[in-house]
Amino acid sequence: MVSLLLVFFVSLFFMGVVTRIRSLTSGRKGPSVMQPMWDIVRLWRKGSVYSTTTSFIFQLAPITYIASLLVAVLMVPHGSRAGLISFEGDFIMFAYLLAFGKFMMIIAALDTGSSFEGMGASREALFSMLAEPAFFILMGSFALFTGNSSFQGIFNGLYYGSHFSYMLGGLATFVLIIIAMVENSRMPVDDPKTHLELTMIHEVMILDNSGFDLGLIMYATHLKFAMYGSIIASFFIGSLPLWLSIPLTLVIQMFFAIVVGIMESFTARFRMGHNPQFIFILTSVAILIFFGVLMLLGRFM
Repeated sequence: MVSLLLVFFVSLFFMGVVTRIRSLTSGRKGPSVMQPMWDIVRLWRKGSVYSTTTSFIFQLAPITYIASLLVAVLMVPHGSRAGLISFEGDFIMFAYLLAFGKFMMIIAALDTGSSFEGMGASREALFSMLAEPAFFILMGSFALFTGNSSFQGIFNGLYYGSHFSYMLGGLATFVLIIIAMVENSRMPVDDPKTHLELTMIHEVMILDNSGFDLGLIMYATHLKFAMYGSIIASFFIGSLPLWLSIPLTLVIQMFFAIVVGIMESFTARFRMGHNPQFIFILTSVAILIFFGVLMLLGRFM
């Protein structure tokens, strides 16, 4: 329950902090930290418009997308404290809940009959497919290290006993940050501010969405960033008492938002052909973590 409340709380201002950091680095004051959330609330108060080309799939996709994400959030632990849904192998269901929501958005984009949206859907499917092995290798490595296969068991059994293990934790944090950037179609993989359909990925997928549906899709980005930030925080808070772990989680989430803002301020979007190579690097880093775990366990021959 603690993790759920923290994720919802952080999701209210996460993208606002990112936007403010981007504004400050470019010499502008920028909007209020809560402005992105106010924009979403304004969309939620509007009705949605549906093309006659689309079917019920297009109308169902945004609700399914946010619902799958909310169930995934229920599995996120707070350090060694289990989420509301916890069982052996829950990180596998976590990944495929996110994949199911992404699948619904992809077929909704195809349902519009737009060649531009179909192009964006194919790109998003490719990038998600390339990022998925990195997540499974990462979590599988820590499952091997701790002897547990659930989020709660992994973070409960995770301990840092040497400089080498701290390095593995840092690499894992890097992998999760980049996965979060890829899953949310942010820089340097995609630029959410671009308006050129030929180079858009996620934004071109949702060109036909409006009103309440568009608000749900936009809020999903806030929620997904806060969710990944909570997973990253769990690597460091362990079994600390709540009076210490909650402020530390908020600090880590704030640091995560600042890192995202700086990355988006000082990096340019990659050429489309370079994105698969960049994303596949995550799998290489995850494999390094796997070999590092084998070395810590004395099983590396």
